[in-house]
Amino acid sequence: MTTNSAPRLAHSEVRTLPRSTRRLLLAGAAAGPLFYASALAQMLTRPGFDIRLHPISQLSTGDLGWIQILTFVLAGLGLICLALGHRRAVTVGLGRAAIPVLVAISGVGFIAAGLFPQDPANGFPLGAADSPAAEPTAAAVVHMAAAILAFTALAVAAIVALIRAIRERRVAAAIGSGIVAMALLAPVVPDIASIQVAVTGLFAFGWCTATAVSLLCSSRASLAWTPTDSRR
Repeated sequence: MTTNSAPRLAHSEVRTLPRSTRRLLLAGAAAGPLFYASALAQMLTRPGFDIRLHPISQLSTGDLGWIQILTFVLAGLGLICLALGHRRAVTVGLGRAAIPVLVAISGVGFIAAGLFPQDPANGFPLGAADSPAAEPTAAAVVHMAAAILAFTALAVAAIVALIRAIRERRVAAAIGSGIVAMALLAPVVPDIASIQVAVTGLFAFGWCTATAVSLLCSSRASLAWTPTDSRR
């Protein structure tokens, strides 16, 4: 008779990961904290910015807009790293191919959102008209489309992860993915749009960070528990 002495891992297909894969996952885990640390620092230091009126994307405008543009690009690259790391680490089961593709699409969306910045509006940056842009520029239209693409791709990825977690009977992971999917797909309320989008981004990047950390932790667990067979 053959018995397996190893406990069931959260991602049972994950084994000891190569260093390169772990680095990719670490980069993916850092994408969200990097994005919001940069955005928060800018919100607190750039005169005239008010999160109640201005979306985080508007930090891409003005003389210091390059900081937020770079932040978008680095966050997008981090998500692409997460996609590559996930594809290497998870090789069986539902979503093994779909989730990395969707996360990579989101990463491309964030990069595009950075390269095509939002328009100045509502008094930001200082000197801009104290009203919404009369007619959005082509760059602003691309920015909006890229942001919608990025959030939608992550919402679908969270739904796939939800189904996977249900099949594997991982209750916490299922609840977390379900909440994230609902937050990303919730309609935007115009009166609080800037704040809502900022909070939605926290859910999106939080899910990405949790996914990367989960895979890294599963890898560490596999180092401590190596499957052994005993024949009797």
